[in-house]
Formats: sequence, C-alpha cells, structure tokens
Amino acid sequence: MQIADSMRRKIEQALAPAQLEIIDDSHRHAGHAGHDGRGESHFRVLIVADAFAGKSRVERQRLVYDLLAAELQDRVHALSLTTRTPAEAEKAGARG
Repeated sequence: MQIADSMRRKIEQALAPAQLEIIDDSHRHAGHAGHDGRGESHFRVLIVADAFAGKSRVERQRLVYDLLAAELQDRVHALSLTTRTPAEAEKAGARG
C-alpha cells in the first residue's frame, strides 16, 4: 500500500472529512534532507472536517500527527497541514 493511500484511509476513517487533499511534493525536495529517492516523503494535506470544531490549530495538528504516527516514523519526512472546519473553509473560499 502506498503511503498516501494509507494516510487517506486513516484520515477518512477517523475524521470523515468533507474535503481531503493529499499532495505528494516529494519530487520538489530531491537532494534535500529526508529525501531518499523512494518518494512519498513530503506531503501537503488539506483536511476540512467537523471534527476540528472547537479545537485550536495545535490540537488539530496533534490529532492528525497521532493518526499518521506510523507514516511519520517511517517514510514521511515533512507534513504540511491545513486543517479547517467546513465554516472556515467556506469563509476562506469567499476571500478568493
């Protein structure tokens, strides 16, 4: 199973996101620390979920890091997270 597929499955099962985007940016980090040539080491992830309501940015990130602990210990070197509630995503979209 690919790392991105594993991440998607875990996030979908735990958070039931309204929107989920997982972008593999590994190719942009060739030659940098944490890039071993296998790929699937650097990701940008957007999660829009009701599960984030009432949680701070740090609490949201910890929740996702806990879900993806196995991937972070193995191949994933960098994980850039954007975590929003549906209302926050709608507001962000209105700004353009």
